[in-house]
Amino acid sequence: MTDDRVHVRVLLLFGDQAEVVADAVDAAAPERYPAAELAEAVGVSVEDLLRVRLSAVVGAGNRLTGWARR
Repeated sequence: MTDDRVHVRVLLLFGDQAEVVADAVDAAAPERYPAAELAEAVGVSVEDLLRVRLSAVVGAGNRLTGWARR
């Protein structure tokens, strides 16, 4: 079984949440994820997450996991 990876970017930070949107012209509405979780996964500070481009694995319920910096 292969992982379905998608390319995303951090659109904005809102409190302790990061709004993540697909890195595509026809992207759907942003989804919120814990900013600290993303920052730890890719090795940057929460403040440095803004506009970072990432990839992630699409999991159950279309939730993203397995964050990696691109």
